[in-house]
Amino acid sequence: MRTLPRPLALDLQGRSLTRIADLTAAELEAVLDLAEELKRLHAAREPHRPLEGRAIGLLFRKNSTRTRVSLEVAIAQLGGTAVQLPPSELQLARGESLSDTARVLSRYLDAIAVRTGPQIEIDELAASASVPVINALTDEEHPLQALADLLTIRERFDRLDGVRVAWVGDGSNVCISLAAACALAGADFVCASPPGYEPAGVEVVRDPRDAASGAHALVTDVWTSMGRESEHGRRARDLAPYAVDEALLKLANPDAIVLHCLPAHPGEEISADVLYGLRSAVWDEAENRLHTAKALLALIAR
Repeated sequence: MRTLPRPLALDLQGRSLTRIADLTAAELEAVLDLAEELKRLHAAREPHRPLEGRAIGLLFRKNSTRTRVSLEVAIAQLGGTAVQLPPSELQLARGESLSDTARVLSRYLDAIAVRTGPQIEIDELAASASVPVINALTDEEHPLQALADLLTIRERFDRLDGVRVAWVGDGSNVCISLAAACALAGADFVCASPPGYEPAGVEVVRDPRDAASGAHALVTDVWTSMGRESEHGRRARDLAPYAVDEALLKLANPDAIVLHCLPAHPGEEISADVLYGLRSAVWDEAENRLHTAKALLALIAR
């Protein structure tokens, strides 16, 4: 059984990840380094099971494909047990508080991953739990996606420092987490969004061509996030000039890659020829959700 490396003088064990700001630059680098090692071990079919005997709870209030499957598989490959916690089947559905739920689950589980709406729910759970709480998506942040995005960029360019990352479209939760992660990693981040769609605390330009110019990574997301389906018509009109297509990609670095957290809507925020084209790293990005989830869990839950 392979013993996983732990960075010297760096200990994330027992720590929650509610937002990217919970990490230091060195801790972010340690997660990415371990993710690369775990990806290599997985490809070599070398067993790595540091979570043997550990149980990780998955409490999801929102639909999921990549987050749910990557976390379940990550836990299994690390030797742990994933425990599904459908909110409708918990006493939360009958009025038990988040705080009491966190206190009880902490007596059974070694970590809890939560996918929900308001960021305050993650914060309340983390404040009351005595085990790590992982933000698996809120309306404000998606740190697990940002970790996978950075790993994908680093794999392509062998560095993050000085890499230009251009976000185009709605300044979503994914945008906010990626901007914070880029700041920690030394990457240059710029966002092109129309008025009313800007992410808080992020440099914004109005013209997507300005953002795309010379970019190493061109990143986008759906125009209508979960829970905002009634706004789709207005959002599609407002964001139409911010579609990632071949014309925009031609302005980027000649070796630029395109990222999208998925699910995508070809013909809206991204053209089909870009999504499925040679410059797309979307599927590598999706795979890296597994390896970065494994690294984070191995560092905080064992």
